[in-house]
Amino acid sequence: MAAYDYRTSIEAARRALASADKIIVGGGAGLSDAAGLTYGGARFEELFAPWIERYGIPDMYAGGFYPYPTEEERWAYWAKHVLANHFDEPPLALYADLLRLIEGRDFFVITTNVESQFEKSGFPTTRIFEVQGNYGFIQCAKGCHDALYPDERLMRAMAARTEDLRIPRELVPACPVCGGPMDIHVRKDAFFVEDGTWREASERYGAFVRSCASARTVLLELGVGFNTPGIIRYPFENMALNDPENVTLVRLNRDQPREWAENGECTVTFAEEMSQVIADLTREGDRP
Repeated sequence: MAAYDYRTSIEAARRALASADKIIVGGGAGLSDAAGLTYGGARFEELFAPWIERYGIPDMYAGGFYPYPTEEERWAYWAKHVLANHFDEPPLALYADLLRLIEGRDFFVITTNVESQFEKSGFPTTRIFEVQGNYGFIQCAKGCHDALYPDERLMRAMAARTEDLRIPRELVPACPVCGGPMDIHVRKDAFFVEDGTWREASERYGAFVRSCASARTVLLELGVGFNTPGIIRYPFENMALNDPENVTLVRLNRDQPREWAENGECTVTFAEEMSQVIADLTREGDRP
């Protein structure tokens, strides 16, 4: 096995992108983390110091699953979380750089991220499949019907009226159909709502994958780990395994870059800083 060389890997990835007929981008939590949308560390500690002190939550992800004693406390947390990570977060530079890399190509995005950074950064909505939901909506907590409800106005009202880490009782949302509690539209249980928009995106993604059969395809996997590997990571490995002559898996993953052994010849991996890799792939005058 040849020793790893970063420049050689960059050139291999660039050649694959240059010759690709199709590109599938798989975006995971590591992509947003690399872009600066971190759920732990200094950003979390600065934004959520009162919640850390009272509830002992270790990061924003855990904060979303914490068993808050009341609905008023649960929604105070979610209002802060959704505003910080969705509505008040501008488009991030790494996503813009990624778009510049593949713009004008035949591509599709599948992502487990729920902050809508792809859409904010200019990716066409018809080429995005947000599998795990979208912070911009709420749903019936028991999924009694498949409608979603835009939530920005509600989140801002909750945040403005939060006192002692609680919102007023009258702001706690109730399902307009069954009268039960509501949830952020994020997949966490069997009640996740797959509405018409979700199903249409799923169908478009499936059609795009089918169109890749026998086409030269790059699977550009960005920050996808093993939290939900069955959505992006394992399907990408299988696509490469089933058609190694036409499919190249380009994986950017700081902590878990290793590919399946069977896919070693058709995979290019990077554990370096994602922003640097994308920058090197998109440098002026030498774009794929």
